[in-house]
Amino acid sequence: MRVDAFDFELPEELIAQYPAEPADSARLLEVRPDGLGDYGVPDLPRLLAPGDLLVFNDTRVIPARLVGHRDSVAIEATLHKATKDDGVWRAFARPAKRLRPGQVVRFGGDLTAEVQDKGEGGEVVLAFDRGGGSLLDALEAIGAMPLPPYIRGGEAETADRERYQTRFADKPGAVAAPTAALHFTDRLMGELADAGIGWTTLTLHVGAGTFLPVKADETADHVMHAEYGVIPAATAARINAARRAGGRIVPVGTTSLRLVEAAADDDGTLHPWAGETDIFITPGYRFRIADLMVTNFHLPRSTLLMLVAAFASLERIKTAYSHAVEAGYRFYSYGDACLLHPGAD
Repeated sequence: MRVDAFDFELPEELIAQYPAEPADSARLLEVRPDGLGDYGVPDLPRLLAPGDLLVFNDTRVIPARLVGHRDSVAIEATLHKATKDDGVWRAFARPAKRLRPGQVVRFGGDLTAEVQDKGEGGEVVLAFDRGGGSLLDALEAIGAMPLPPYIRGGEAETADRERYQTRFADKPGAVAAPTAALHFTDRLMGELADAGIGWTTLTLHVGAGTFLPVKADETADHVMHAEYGVIPAATAARINAARRAGGRIVPVGTTSLRLVEAAADDDGTLHPWAGETDIFITPGYRFRIADLMVTNFHLPRSTLLMLVAAFASLERIKTAYSHAVEAGYRFYSYGDACLLHPGAD
């Protein structure tokens, strides 16, 4: 398909700069085959049914934005993907033109990294002087949260350390939050449990490529980024049991949906998983696990918009987004949510 089929105009004032307060007070647009419904996130317990199972991503965002220097040159680096070598990360650097392989960048404290390689578009490969928990501790001490550029120009505030993490955040490794889950508070989870709605978790470490617009003219020409994920055996068993009992599987966010679809058999059986996935879901894809999904409003020309168009139908998503603009819904990571029902164009 042509990528420009997934374009739309959005007034800048509808791009949320801060999350709703409290987080579960955000608006919720239900997108059904028979039309749209304007609700709030607190309505989810009555919009879902007993036996339904929510699937959350328990990745934790690391403070991946670093400021340092190479000799007298100030360098900013935003880590976006861990490599297979411990302590080695791909990163976007500014100004990358001042860096060459073999040079050392010194960050806050005593953290240093050697430039191993240099690619296109400002990307470099950084080999830090430590790995594992020691590197994570250093990032926690000196790094900043890597907010997307449409939120205050990417400049994080101290409070973003908490508000850009979901209540499920447990496994460090993401450089972007699975933002649909930001709406779920302890209070809402209690009300969902009271309504007979269950939940489980998996892990997909979200990379910065998730939010980038597709630059190709045709979706077939886009190279999807890969992300590392884990589906524990207990999670796979819980999802399979819920499906057998007639419950609906409701991934919360595109990351949860992508991982369950990547690990599922053609008959919809889910298996434990550990590895990278670069699954790219566009209209025409046959979903094997997801029955409903909760998600935020996504950027034009993004792989995330293509995914929701594949799930709910492109025409229905266009109608829903037009309504959301007219009704003043808040868009993107800190914005409002959708409850999507499946459909086909």
